[in-house]
Amino acid sequence: MHIPDGYLGPTTFITMYIIMIPIWLYAGYWVQKNLRSRQVPYLALGAAFSFVIMMFNVPVPGGSSGHAVGSALIAIILGPWAAVVCTSVALLIQCLVFGDGGVTAFGANCFNMATVIPFTGYFIYKLIAGKSPIASNLRIAAAAIGGYFGLGIAAGVAGFEMGIQPILEHTAAGVPLYMPYGLNVTVPAMLIDHLGFFCWVEAIVTGLAFAYIAKNNPEVIFNHSKIEKNAKKEASPGGATA
Repeated sequence: MHIPDGYLGPTTFITMYIIMIPIWLYAGYWVQKNLRSRQVPYLALGAAFSFVIMMFNVPVPGGSSGHAVGSALIAIILGPWAAVVCTSVALLIQCLVFGDGGVTAFGANCFNMATVIPFTGYFIYKLIAGKSPIASNLRIAAAAIGGYFGLGIAAGVAGFEMGIQPILEHTAAGVPLYMPYGLNVTVPAMLIDHLGFFCWVEAIVTGLAFAYIAKNNPEVIFNHSKIEKNAKKEASPGGATA
C-alpha cells in the first residue's frame, strides 16, 4: 500500500501533508498525556511490529503494493492515537532508510495506514464488541473484523488517491503527468489484492495477537478498566436493562 514518489501530484501530496500535520501533533500530545508507564514499551513494540509486517509486500499492477499493516491491532491495544504515532514512525524509517514509500507521498501513506486503518479498525471493533468481556470470543472476532475492514478501506482510499491523478495533473493534451491509471483501474487493483488476501492476513494476525494479550496481559489493553466495568454491569442482575 506504500505509494512511491512520482505517483501523486503536488495538489494531492501537499494536501495530505496539510491534513496530517495537525493529526501528528495531536497524536503526540495524546500519547504523552494518556499513555500509562506500563504501556510505553508496547508503543515501541507496536512500531516495530508494524515496521516488520509492512516489509512483506508485493507489487500490485495498476496500484502500488499490497501488504498487511498491523495498525488496527495497535489501535485496539493502545488506542487509535497511539497507533498514529507507532505506524507513522515505522513508515518514516521505511521511507528514509529503505526507500519503501516516497518522501513526497509520506503524508498520504501516513493518512492511509496510520490514520484510516487505526480509526476505522478500532471503531468497527468497538461497535461489534459492545460490552462483552475482554477475552470473550466476540471481542476477539471483533478485533479480527476490525483489522480486515480497516485495511480494506485504507486500500480503497489509496486507490482513490492514485486514481484521481489523471484528472488533477495532466498536460494540455490530457496526458497524465503522474499516475497514468484512472479510478477504474487503481481502485479495483488495490481492493482485489487486499480484500482477497492481505486483509485476511491482517484479520488473522489481529485476532490471534489480541486473543493472546487479552488472556495473558489484559491490563495493557486500551480502556481495559472501562471494558471490565461494563462487562460486570451487564453480568449483574438487571444489568441488561440498566
